[in-house]
Amino acid sequence: MKDFELKDKKVLVFGSGKSGIGAARLLLAKGAVPIIYDGNTSADQEAVRQKIGQAVDVILGELPAEIEDQLDLVVMSPGVPCDIPVVKSFYDRGIPVWGEVELAWRIGKGKVLAVTGTNGKTTTVTLLGEIMKNYYPEVYVVGNIGTPYTDVVLQQSDKAWTVAEVSSFQMETIDQFHPAASAITNITEDHLNRHHTMEEYIRCKERIAENQTADDICVLNYEDPVLRDFGGRVKARVVYFSSHRVLDEGIYLEDGTIRIAKGGQVLPVVRTDELQILGLHNFENVMVAVAMAYHAGVPLESIRKTVCAFQGVEHRIEFVTEINGVRYYNDSKGTNPDAAIKGIQAMNRPTCLIGGGFDKQLAFDDWIRAFDGKVKFFALIGQTRETIAETAVRLGFPKEKIAFFDNLEEATKACAAHAVPGDAVLLSPACASWGQFDNYEQRGEMFKQYVRELGRQ
Repeated sequence: MKDFELKDKKVLVFGSGKSGIGAARLLLAKGAVPIIYDGNTSADQEAVRQKIGQAVDVILGELPAEIEDQLDLVVMSPGVPCDIPVVKSFYDRGIPVWGEVELAWRIGKGKVLAVTGTNGKTTTVTLLGEIMKNYYPEVYVVGNIGTPYTDVVLQQSDKAWTVAEVSSFQMETIDQFHPAASAITNITEDHLNRHHTMEEYIRCKERIAENQTADDICVLNYEDPVLRDFGGRVKARVVYFSSHRVLDEGIYLEDGTIRIAKGGQVLPVVRTDELQILGLHNFENVMVAVAMAYHAGVPLESIRKTVCAFQGVEHRIEFVTEINGVRYYNDSKGTNPDAAIKGIQAMNRPTCLIGGGFDKQLAFDDWIRAFDGKVKFFALIGQTRETIAETAVRLGFPKEKIAFFDNLEEATKACAAHAVPGDAVLLSPACASWGQFDNYEQRGEMFKQYVRELGRQ
């Protein structure tokens, strides 16, 4: 049941960022009484009200007990951990706790295609959104990709398709969220500072399929042992994808061609040499998007046309420019070691690498091993620089090729100084951007700005 009467309900919106603002606006539109709460006492109350566009209560710092007593619902922003005392108190009191995704789904119309996973979400969702838009008249692309889900639901008709990128943080706070098609691209170590254990991180990711039925599909990576095991427990019809083997049912890569196997029939979709995005990880992203769009009724010819025209996403192994024979690449979206492995694997020339950032308590061994002799200079920034350097030296990377820098601008200039014609400079941090930047997008934009400034010197 989607029905939940919001009119005149007192709803605490926990967090005053983009998700919180979107949730508050939607609640106001449905006749609820939102109260914005942020534990950050330095937040600007008036600025929050201006973003919402109406006078609402904004509480900073400690939440008064008498406010808790009045609440009918709490809507959490994804950046707020669910295991802090004030949130535990909501649960103890029996107050429903939803995330922004749950709120939007309860009010929204049409069908949802939802994608999660450690890596590949943004590329997959961007491509899937393009495929759907090129066939269906009403498509919304939402979630971590930029537009809050709550910003679009009031515009939706029953024929709407919503393509959503969802994170483990957002899946923590769903209740009845029910996508018609879900996908988990892969599972590797990430966000342990938030989830504490891999088991909890995996549990949150797997919740994407929790409310699905046999009428729905769940697209899973057959080569990921965690997801292959999960496929045996999913109520939805499982569609596996594989980049390493032929599948009797599912979507797979064979001899440079992506193929769909269904009901004894094999349909070729596209040759990888026709694609404009490179790398095995991107071929897997294409398979996920194709499987979901095909289930949503998009004809293969329409899918193929969009896939062949797709040029990838910003901040993901993005070619910036070439200066004096040195090619610069922005992989700011490489926010964990597994993603950064894909970045260095894509380089086909000696590389000056910029890494480091916010500490999510991850191990960097596999990333360092993936360098495979390509990294000629390793510039490190952020909280993790000492940890990464220690790991690199322990695994045999030359200490004299490692240097610490206070900021990204210094690291970029140093890499440019070390690079010679035929080299690459790659920003692929293997870490989140928080602490020095608002998000990975800002980090990538600043890197591109610094590179452009090098070109003017």
